[in-house]
Amino acid sequence: MPPRLPLYVGGVVLALLVGVGIGRVIGPVTTYPPDAGQQSAAPNAGAPMVAADGHIHGVTGGGSGASGLAAGGLEISAAGYTLVPAADVAEPGKQAISFRILRKDGTPQTNFAVVHEKPLHFFVVRRDFGVYRHLHPTMAEDGTWTVETELPEAGPYRMYADFTAVDAAGTQTAITLGADLTVTGSFEPVALPPAATVSKPGGLTVTMSGTATVGVASPILFTVDGGTFEPYLGAFGHLVALRDGDMGFAHVHPEPQLAQGAVKFWFTAPSPGTYRFYLDFQVGGVVHTADYVVVVA
Repeated sequence: MPPRLPLYVGGVVLALLVGVGIGRVIGPVTTYPPDAGQQSAAPNAGAPMVAADGHIHGVTGGGSGASGLAAGGLEISAAGYTLVPAADVAEPGKQAISFRILRKDGTPQTNFAVVHEKPLHFFVVRRDFGVYRHLHPTMAEDGTWTVETELPEAGPYRMYADFTAVDAAGTQTAITLGADLTVTGSFEPVALPPAATVSKPGGLTVTMSGTATVGVASPILFTVDGGTFEPYLGAFGHLVALRDGDMGFAHVHPEPQLAQGAVKFWFTAPSPGTYRFYLDFQVGGVVHTADYVVVVA
């Protein structure tokens, strides 16, 4: 099956968080692509703000129309950093995925800021969205990151390394790099289900409300029946948005407090199209993932 209509998401970026460098002193901060890859909570739709982790996560338009924001996770090399996987082909089943982040001079980057309790967030997603993994690798002294996971089915996958590099001058660069991974074997793409606002992971019912809008930071809320959202990786939830077609990436962070029991995100869609949302959250000490198909007009 040919890839679906290309779009750019990742940078599908951002409305932004409050505060700067809470609890720590940081150096200058840049993002690449500008305003790409990470979106954070914003108390006012369309208002540019500084993220609580010290990152400038982006600027959103206050009205309708295209935002011109770039996508995250579409490049393997950018802003002086390159994602170098140890392998781009794997067999189905349990395995270790290893990679390094190299600087311009070919040496490994080993200094990373801790963002949402981890120095690097790693995602592996099959291109038909049939498999999704949110992982947290560990880094060896030589800069090699490794994580154990299971990829049970064959197919074309996209890997994302979402991190904030710190250089010798203390400058932080927030970036999401991406690379392809092929899991060998027979592959039949799974068609996307219709757009829906309810997901039922682990016996819970998680309902999404709100309308994603092109170029405007719009509130997207999630409520859970059968439990209460608990802090997970420093927040009440983590929303990953992937655009169908080019697999562009956005990692969206919520407001710091629940809104009448709901976890609230501000999401800026850079263009019309179909998106796959994955909400990672914790209830009763167990981490779940709710998934949705979202069509942006």
